[in-house]
Amino acid sequence: MSDGTPADLFFDAAINLLQRLREEEAEAIESAGTLLADTVESGGRLFAFGAGHSSLAAQDVVYRAGGLALMNLLTVPGVVGVDVTPATLGSALERVDGLASAVLDTSPLRSGDALVIISLSGRNALPVEMAQRARALGIKVIGVTSVAYAAQTTSRHSSGTFLKDHCDLVLDSKIAVGDAELTLDTIPAPFAPASTVVTTALMQAVLATTAATLADRGIEPPLLRSGNVDGGHDWNNQVMDEYGDRIFYRR
Repeated sequence: MSDGTPADLFFDAAINLLQRLREEEAEAIESAGTLLADTVESGGRLFAFGAGHSSLAAQDVVYRAGGLALMNLLTVPGVVGVDVTPATLGSALERVDGLASAVLDTSPLRSGDALVIISLSGRNALPVEMAQRARALGIKVIGVTSVAYAAQTTSRHSSGTFLKDHCDLVLDSKIAVGDAELTLDTIPAPFAPASTVVTTALMQAVLATTAATLADRGIEPPLLRSGNVDGGHDWNNQVMDEYGDRIFYRR
């Protein structure tokens, strides 16, 4: 580790990654925002999914002040978050063949919808199968993943493929294999993961693009306001009433 406090070095690493996304993923972000705007304009619904810690970036864009009211969370029991006991069960479920298809086949997702699948490694059976099955159902798929894993690890899906191989669009988070930005001689393992910071920023950049694209087309984006500002609840209730057939998190 070079000079600087661990906090300084982590901030530097995160800022560097965000700058890389800004410069290297600008076209993909624009395309993803446009795809979601197209889906909204055509009457489709929006969904996001992530397993384990990848679910944090998915949850961050659902029912969020300043966010699109139409973004729904696709949940897989025992996988979304680390609240399951034992926590290692979630990791095990990501490797189970057939789980993603069962979830999609019983979910509200249908042809014409869009699904954002967030998986840092993109190597487990769950995200790979989910992307495959979703596209077979006529659902547009945006994958948010670290492409480096496909070059430096092996797939855990029977096809030998990764999430990135089954998407209409791929957003590369640039996170290094292992998801730890810092090393120190006195600590035997690398530490300080940045994937949540980076992936969350990437998702917000895409949805900001979606909102602006809709506005450019003369469509008022269905945005939520904070419930902690005057009039926020009334605003949100109106949006939810107008788009109730495309919002599933309050049912």
